[in-house]
Amino acid sequence: MLALTSLWLVPIVFIVVAVGAGLQRVAGMGLGLIAATILSVVIGPVDGVLIVNVLAVFTAVSTTWAARRDVDWGKFALIAPVMVLGSLPAALLITRIDKSGLQVLVGLTLLIALSVTTFGQRWVPRVTSNAWAMLAGVVGGFTNTLAAIAGPVITVYAQASRWEHHRFAATLQPLFIVTGFLSVAMKTLVGAGHVTDTPWPVWAAGVAGLTLGVFAGGRLARRVPRDKARVLALTVAIAGAISALLHGLIGILG
Repeated sequence: MLALTSLWLVPIVFIVVAVGAGLQRVAGMGLGLIAATILSVVIGPVDGVLIVNVLAVFTAVSTTWAARRDVDWGKFALIAPVMVLGSLPAALLITRIDKSGLQVLVGLTLLIALSVTTFGQRWVPRVTSNAWAMLAGVVGGFTNTLAAIAGPVITVYAQASRWEHHRFAATLQPLFIVTGFLSVAMKTLVGAGHVTDTPWPVWAAGVAGLTLGVFAGGRLARRVPRDKARVLALTVAIAGAISALLHGLIGILG
């Protein structure tokens, strides 16, 4: 449980969540990529990711409403229900691995997912079967519960299936609601983490940062090109993933 005396966490959580939520509103992804990686180092891979899991549900609700006309509900129906099949094993894994090992796993998971979506697009083969959508849902449920990142996994499927970008970006938002809820529920069910482990000032900072980020992101979305916002989010996420990986390795070797 985080100490109530750790009030230095409050401004960090506020800033990190505000930036992540703003980028998610502009680029469709950002909260998990940025906030989860940084908070997993600052707070810890269990509590840091759980905070993002909870907040991601709220920001996804607002972005889903904004993008509701473009959501592909058919794809959503394929991907969302099977996310639980990945979420539960990830929650169980968290209870059986130490924090340093978990940070290494979080960092590696992020780096692999980001590398494929950023540098491996040209080598992703085309797929047409709905089974691939369901597989993406299972893996996305696993990675979101583990590291608060479902977006990169679904992005790989979107690239392989040649899913129209604006439809894919819109459909990600209700998927974030489902996988965020599942991640919190599964962690609570197996005892991997609880929202009460985090002091209320940290939660207040997260909610305040989320509110500011969604509001500012809504304004910036009209002016900032989506591709530039996505590049910024990926750059920060890669740096955060490397930091989490190194932090975990130092903990293991030290």
